[in-house]
Amino acid sequence: MKSLRKTLTFEVAERMDFVNITREVEDALRESGVQEGLCLVNAMHITASVFINDDEPGLHEDYKRWLEWLAPFDASPERYHHNRTGEDNGDAHHKRQVMGREVVVAITDGKLDFGPWEQIFYGEFDGRRPKRVLIKIIGE
Repeated sequence: MKSLRKTLTFEVAERMDFVNITREVEDALRESGVQEGLCLVNAMHITASVFINDDEPGLHEDYKRWLEWLAPFDASPERYHHNRTGEDNGDAHHKRQVMGREVVVAITDGKLDFGPWEQIFYGEFDGRRPKRVLIKIIGE
């Protein structure tokens, strides 16, 4: 069995934004030489996410509005008890919980086995510092 472990690092300037990382994951898959297997992609930080969806700007704007409605940014310790620790990112933890930590994609004939329009995204909810994404590919 073959395997590859690779990390990507992102420093998103905005507090919340989405980055299409499909090409980077495809590059890692080519590097691995795996033809049949699985590809795990996960955020290595508790205020970031990896998810699969369409690369459509209106959808991404809807996500941002919806997430802000569910867990609005509020640096005060009144809304989020987590902010009583000196942090200001209680909302980011909730947003990550909703959007998820990771995705797993089947590898078939050396390609990510996606449905129509599916792409992989890094979701940042507490930007302005470097964060990592893990890509782990295993298979034959």
